[in-house]
Amino acid sequence: MSHFSIAALQLDLSAEDNLSFIADEITKTKRRFPWVNMIVLSELCSHGTEKKYAEQLPGKVEQFYQSLATSLDLWIVTGSQYEKIGNEIYNSCAVINNLGEVVNRYRKIYPFYPYESGVCSGKEFVVFDVPQGRIGVAICYDLWFPEVARTLACMGAEVILYPTLTGSIDRPQELILAQATSITNQCYTFSVNASGENGIGQSIVVGPDGDVIYKAGQKQETIPIEVDFERVRRCRNRGLHGLGQPLKSFRDNPVQFPIYNDQNAKNESFKNLNDLVIPKKEQ
Repeated sequence: MSHFSIAALQLDLSAEDNLSFIADEITKTKRRFPWVNMIVLSELCSHGTEKKYAEQLPGKVEQFYQSLATSLDLWIVTGSQYEKIGNEIYNSCAVINNLGEVVNRYRKIYPFYPYESGVCSGKEFVVFDVPQGRIGVAICYDLWFPEVARTLACMGAEVILYPTLTGSIDRPQELILAQATSITNQCYTFSVNASGENGIGQSIVVGPDGDVIYKAGQKQETIPIEVDFERVRRCRNRGLHGLGQPLKSFRDNPVQFPIYNDQNAKNESFKNLNDLVIPKKEQ
C-alpha cells in the first residue's frame, strides 16, 4: 500500500487557549473520516501569537496532543507553539505518532523577521517516516526559501507539510510558492493556514505534478486528502508529464554554489540592502 491519508484542519481560531476547541474538531474529523491517518494543524494554533504561552518541551500542550493521538489512533502534526529553551524562544512543531510518541520536533528556520521578533532560528531540518514513505515538515515563512524544501527533498521527503499562519495580503504569493515547491521538488505540498482572528484561510494542497488538489476558502474547513507515495516516485522517475526531472538534474550536476559556502560572498552580493526592519513612512 502506498496510500496515506492526511487531514489538514483550517480552523477558526482565537488568540487565546484553543485546545478544547481543537480537540473537538480533531475528534469530529476522525469520526467523520475514520480512514484518516494524520491531522495537520496550523502554525501557533494552540494559543495564538503571544509569547507569554511559551513553554519548555516536553510540556502540557504537547502532552495534550500525545493523549489525543493515542486515544484516536492518529498521527498529529501540532502546527506549532512557542518553545522556551533557557532565555531563547523558538517556533516549534511536534510530530506525534498514533502511539502518542513524539517522533521529532522542528524549530522554524526562518522566523518572519522583522515581524516575528524575539524568536530564534532553528538549525535542523526534520523528516520522519510513516509506513508508506517519508514526510518533511517546515513552518510558514520557510516556504519562501526554496533551499528549505530542496534540503528536505534531498533527505527523502515525498510530502512537505507547512503549518502556516498568514493573515495578510501576501497569501496569493504563498499559494504560488506552494505550487512551485511541488513542481521543483516533485512532492506533495500542504500549506495549512488558520482562519478567524489571525489567519485568512486559503490552505492549499498541491500534488507532485504541480496540480492544485484543493484550495480552501477563507472560512473553517476540514481538508482530508489521500496521498499516494507511489505517484511521487513515478513522477520523480519519469518526470513532470514525462519531461522535466529536476531532482535527477540537481543530483547529477557537479556545480557548487559558492553563495552557499562563502558568507563573505553572500554579504557582498547584498551589500546595498538596508537592515531587516519594518519599513517606515517615507519622507
